[in-house]
Amino acid sequence: MAFYRDTLGFEVRNDVEYGGVHWITVGPADQPGTSIVLYPPGTDPGITDDERQTIMEMMAKGTYGHVHLASADVDGVFEQLQAGDADVVQEPTDQPYGVRDCAFRDPAGNMIRIIEAR
Repeated sequence: MAFYRDTLGFEVRNDVEYGGVHWITVGPADQPGTSIVLYPPGTDPGITDDERQTIMEMMAKGTYGHVHLASADVDGVFEQLQAGDADVVQEPTDQPYGVRDCAFRDPAGNMIRIIEAR
């Protein structure tokens, strides 16, 4: 939660404990219709132990969860995240398909890509 609240500047919208599971909902303060739910991976009751293990392995490699966010200033966001010790995966790059983007991982291993349309 601290990463999303303190580093990304999101507000905490819900902090829920129910049925032995804890989840938190965060989102940008100026976009009340946009939310990200944070919960421990592999806690879904309908998955097997083997599936749970696969999810944990994918999380460790950063290939399970992905979040894409938009910004009008990807370079400014990158500087802010780098100053906050984010796990940088890709510095701001002009992509051949018309965007400038950067990527990093949150503390749980989720890939977060910040995109600026050009």
